[in-house]
Amino acid sequence: MNKLRDISELKQITGELKKSGKTVVFTNGCFDILHVGHIRCLREAKALGDVLIVAVNSDESVAVNKGSRSLFYPQDERVEILESIEYIDYILLFSHKSVDPILKELKPDIHAKGTDYTRRTVPERDTVLSYGGKIAIVGDDKNHSSTQIKNEISNNGKSQPG
Repeated sequence: MNKLRDISELKQITGELKKSGKTVVFTNGCFDILHVGHIRCLREAKALGDVLIVAVNSDESVAVNKGSRSLFYPQDERVEILESIEYIDYILLFSHKSVDPILKELKPDIHAKGTDYTRRTVPERDTVLSYGGKIAIVGDDKNHSSTQIKNEISNNGKSQPG
C-alpha cells in the first residue's frame, strides 16, 4: 500500500478523521538507519491514537538541518522502508527546515517526539499548543542513534568505549 501522501491530501484526510472522532498522531524524523529506538518510538506514537502520520525529512531538508552529513539511504528508500511498518498509516515527505508549517496545516491531536526531548524542549511546542494540540514523549531512553551506528560502521564495526 502506498502510504505516501502530499500535504493537501493529508489535510483532507485529517479533517475527515477528526470529524469522525478519530485521534490523529504525528511524528517526524530522518529515519536514515532504522533501528529499534525508531520502532519503539513509532509503536508508542501509534498507541496514542487511531492514525499515525510520519513526516520524513527530504534529502534537501537533512542537508539544511545537519549540514553536509551524508545519508545512508536516499529519501525514496527511507520512505519505502517506513511504508512496510504496519502501524504507520500515512507518510509525508517534507523539505522545510522544521515541521511547524505542517503542524499548522494538519493540526494533529498529538505531536509525538522521542525521549531526547521533554514536553518543554520540543522545538514545535509553541505551534502545537497554539492550536490546542498535545505533546507526547514516546520511545525508550535515547540508547540508540543512527549516528552511533554510522560511527561503528566507520570504525570497521569496532565499538568505542563509553
